[in-house]
Amino acid sequence: MKAINPWINFNGNAEEAFNFYKSVFGGEFAKIIRFKDIASDAFPVSENEADKIMHISLPLGKNNVLIANDVPEMMGPTNENENRSKIVVSAESREEADKIFNGLSEGGAIEGPIGDSPWGSYGGMFRDKYGIEWIVEFNPNDNPRI
Repeated sequence: MKAINPWINFNGNAEEAFNFYKSVFGGEFAKIIRFKDIASDAFPVSENEADKIMHISLPLGKNNVLIANDVPEMMGPTNENENRSKIVVSAESREEADKIFNGLSEGGAIEGPIGDSPWGSYGGMFRDKYGIEWIVEFNPNDNPRI
């Protein structure tokens, strides 16, 4: 498998969330498409949803891309407290794991503090301020547990 590219649904704050993720991971957005960009007679878009995100992607490392969209109101809200996804970040060092964990968990809720695990890796788990669950892990044996 070359990569896993998580896709997250948001209730109108995808752009805000991705600007936050970009501030932690760095890089540039590979693509941003707003609903107004795809509007047509066959796919009418209301004025209050025109600037919402239909597709946004942020490359992470060499082979990974984080992708998201805002869910149109006609489809109903995404429950911010339900488990929409877990995103696992495999860091290249303890220092990188700490940087990513501390950056992304700011304003969120830590579910498992970062530290050494019984299975030999170093990691932690949290829900960020946008309700997304993350696991950040560094495995010195380069043998991922997932």
